[in-house]
Amino acid sequence: MNEDRPSSSPITRTWLEKLGQVLSGEPKDRFELIELLRDAQQRHLMDMDALAMMEGVMQVSEMKVREIMLPRAQMVVVQQDASLDEILPVITESGHSRFPVIGESRDEVVGLILAKDLLPYFIEDKRHDFSVRDVLRPVVFVPESKRLNVLLKDFKANRNHMAVVVNEFGGAAGLVTIEDVVEQIVGEIEDEHDIEEDSYIKKQNDKRFIIKALTPVEDFNEYFKSDLSADGFDTVGGLLMQAFSRMPRRGDVATLGQYHFKVLSADSRRIYLLEVGLVDDADVPQSLIQDQGC
Repeated sequence: MNEDRPSSSPITRTWLEKLGQVLSGEPKDRFELIELLRDAQQRHLMDMDALAMMEGVMQVSEMKVREIMLPRAQMVVVQQDASLDEILPVITESGHSRFPVIGESRDEVVGLILAKDLLPYFIEDKRHDFSVRDVLRPVVFVPESKRLNVLLKDFKANRNHMAVVVNEFGGAAGLVTIEDVVEQIVGEIEDEHDIEEDSYIKKQNDKRFIIKALTPVEDFNEYFKSDLSADGFDTVGGLLMQAFSRMPRRGDVATLGQYHFKVLSADSRRIYLLEVGLVDDADVPQSLIQDQGC
């Protein structure tokens, strides 16, 4: 006697069935696709880094330049009539390799200079012959509304690394680099500010420190002999998130207690690195000071 087949009932779809949907033109939306990818990661068919990058790729296709650009007020710029001696401190203090050149205001970006183009003037001792116009390179302008995946394609095609972002009136709204876009996909790209893996804090000089956003508040207080209030957060990055009440961008600044923080590295999901210095009330605008009750 043959056993009766079990009566039909709701059956949980297996991962292979979901894969079959992909091959047949499904999933139907990006949420189902992300669910499928996360399922694959849980089954160890890909690692977390691969999953994060795939999610980053999908995110980039929906993001616009205005979401990741460095605001105009925080751009490190060079005046078009600046001398070599005036430019050198700007380069050494910022650590950047490319700089927008401006005219009478930050709205008037006339080009870019590259730090490497200045080296011959030092090597051959031609400082007195220097003119910004002689090393000026053309600048690329992009609208705030441009999608990041399109911008990345343009960067690659034209071999550009930086673009000035303009608003609807044609004024400079900020700048964006190829690194900013790539970091949305692969996460933080290491640079000269990076701290050893087993450390949280790196001393630059007596007044300047670089710290990881994941630095525990307790470790911060112990290192600096301070008394920042944890206020329900475990890390310094968490405290800053509360201070900004939003996801901070690179270049954003805030003050907690007697310390001045500047975001050195961040993406749309988290903060990575911070610059820390003691607050000098004469130098820090009151609008940047966040009252944390510390």
